[in-house]
Amino acid sequence: MLTHVRRLLTLGMIVLGGGVSPALAQTGSLIGGVPEVPGNLEVEAGFVLYSTGHAIGTQNYVCLPAGGGAVAWKFVAPQATLFVPVFGFQAQLATHFLSPNPDEPGLARATWQHSVDSSRVWAKATPEHTSSDPTFVAPGAIPWLLLDVVGQEAGPDGGTFLSQAAFIQRLNTAGGQAPTTGCSQATNIGAVALMPYTADYFFYKPRRAR
Repeated sequence: MLTHVRRLLTLGMIVLGGGVSPALAQTGSLIGGVPEVPGNLEVEAGFVLYSTGHAIGTQNYVCLPAGGGAVAWKFVAPQATLFVPVFGFQAQLATHFLSPNPDEPGLARATWQHSVDSSRVWAKATPEHTSSDPTFVAPGAIPWLLLDVVGQEAGPDGGTFLSQAAFIQRLNTAGGQAPTTGCSQATNIGAVALMPYTADYFFYKPRRAR
């Protein structure tokens, strides 16, 4: 019975995660629809939303020297799990972490790995596609982002669910900012802070030619 339920969840996750139509991309998504975003976070024409996931995890920081004898928290990596609702359950869609991007000679990038076919994408944030506009971003939350995919890898059996992505939006963020204490003197160097956060991730792929 348990095996049967797991199969249903897996099938449902793939069907729901991969079945977002262009119309749905404009009117709603599996996690309540794409919210209004600042202009610099809009996805350019020619790409469509095809999957969404709600992330629960931490933004991780380490206390390091910052020059001139000062110390400061430095962002190191995310660590989160993305979920999607399936048949009333929250099924795992992907994991989110830092890993070397094979398309950039091992440069460490934010990574998303699909929980079924193990396909992966690596993406980077840029200042021009970052927003902390209080009209959109909640107080105390990490910025909203439009990330450019800079690496893709199929799963071991050829799965390509996530490796189709060209852009990823990080929206509806809560928490995750660096601490305001605990990194003020040399004796704090090496301290680690795992700051809880949530966010919604929206995955876009090229629109198919008709």
